Amino acid sequence: MKRPPMPRLLYLLMLCNLVQGTGVFVIGGILEPVALDLQVSIAAAGQAMTAYAVSTAVLSPLLLVLTGHWPRRRAMLFGLALFTAGSLACALAPSLSWLLAGRVLMGMGAITTPISGGAAVTLVAPGQRGRALSLVFLGISLSYVIGTPLGAWLGFTYGWRWPVGLVAALSLLAALAVWRFMPRDLNAPGATFAGLPRLLAQGVVASTLALTLLYFVAIFMVFSYIGPVLQALSPMSAGRLSLTLMIFGLAGVAGTLLGGWLNDRFGAMRVLPMQLLVLIVTMGVVPFTQGHYLPMVVVVVIWGLAGFGMMAPQQSRLAALAPAQAPMLLALNSSMLYLGTAIGAAIGGAVVGGVGFSHLAWVGMPFALAGLGTLWISRRLVATPA
Repeated sequence: MKRPPMPRLLYLLMLCNLVQGTGVFVIGGILEPVALDLQVSIAAAGQAMTAYAVSTAVLSPLLLVLTGHWPRRRAMLFGLALFTAGSLACALAPSLSWLLAGRVLMGMGAITTPISGGAAVTLVAPGQRGRALSLVFLGISLSYVIGTPLGAWLGFTYGWRWPVGLVAALSLLAALAVWRFMPRDLNAPGATFAGLPRLLAQGVVASTLALTLLYFVAIFMVFSYIGPVLQALSPMSAGRLSLTLMIFGLAGVAGTLLGGWLNDRFGAMRVLPMQLLVLIVTMGVVPFTQGHYLPMVVVVVIWGLAGFGMMAPQQSRLAALAPAQAPMLLALNSSMLYLGTAIGAAIGGAVVGGVGFSHLAWVGMPFALAGLGTLWISRRLVATPA
């Protein structure tokens, strides 16, 4: 039986996420010219990622609630306006403090991510949620493949302000497209605190959010230092490193799409344990590929397929638990994602001096195993809708 096509609006929301994902992660590839221009250390310039992560984790959910009664198009435009203003502030930043302030604005503009997720849940039948969510969030995965490498090339060729300014321009274009094509009367729920404490008190909701936190700690303990990790495993030229990173990004894109398809075909609670087991095994194998380029690439690709593939099933689980609260739960899921990113990077930086870049994956394994434990807890508490 042929499946109905995805609504066209989902493709526009995917492009919005592509622009925002590029804006978020491009700074990581151009930290050296940023630090040189602003006359700070690379470590200090790296706080731009922390500023965004904290703003997204703390301020974005609050702003999402404050705009929860707004029409979804107005809230989406507001988020894109904040992201555009923040990107422009970063592009014009005369100092590190100005850059960090711009990143905070960008993090507040991240309310568009859960809004787009809520719209995806509303626009399709329950049996298509996985595909719809994977399509919308495919934009973030594509930013690793398209936006970040292109931004790094622009930054090193013409100066770091050019790719950041380009993100501001593209964000403005995305806002104009949303204004033109997103229906004024889109019937998607807004975020609210009503009933949220009771919802979060449910063990299955807490364990679902805990899984996002734990597996992102595990992943970003390595991904935050992916360049040095790959070089430690198999020293390579800059060109080969760029190619390897692009291959990893493509694996993430494929994993995002595959995760959505598997979710709709088999259900989240069947898919997630297998993905976590694959993630744990590959993290255990990574250090053994040292000195062997092709085996290392194969393992990293499988790791990317499993890690990125978990996003759609996780979001589908949350949406199924409380469809009316889907935007707020997706916002909290984003908070867990960015907290996990920050914690993973912090732990990785603290232990790398002792274990070395080639063995960081082993440090992340216990967190992935703990994430597997949350699935067992969920099964014990209640049968989670898939």
